[in-house]
Amino acid sequence: MQITRQADYAVRAVYYLATLGQGNRAATSRIATEQHIPPSFLAKIVSQLSVAGLLHTSRGARGGVSLARDPGEISLLDVVEAIDGPIYLNECVGDDGMCTFDDNCPMKPVWCDVQRDLIERLSSTNFSDFSNGQESPAG
Repeated sequence: MQITRQADYAVRAVYYLATLGQGNRAATSRIATEQHIPPSFLAKIVSQLSVAGLLHTSRGARGGVSLARDPGEISLLDVVEAIDGPIYLNECVGDDGMCTFDDNCPMKPVWCDVQRDLIERLSSTNFSDFSNGQESPAG
């Protein structure tokens, strides 16, 4: 399992904005340069994060991109799911009935436990953790 390149770039962009502090803006060109993200790719990512309510965008000379919420209120799960959609380690951990073995599969409890642990870790890690030195940044 691997998150998409787009989700990785989204995490980097949100991390960068979190390091600027709440309410501060950055031009997308600056984010792209400093986080090594192709500008055309970043434009799409910013749009998706904005629709998800994670970023604010504004145009013009004093425009740019800023966090829509406090960094402590934005989790890694929020960002990854805004880009990639819900995370499923295996199809059996999602909607019931996707696996032909269903509940008779001896591996299903393991996949469900790992899925729960992954979601819990991503949802409990927020972007203020990175600026406080508790986690290492993605990328």
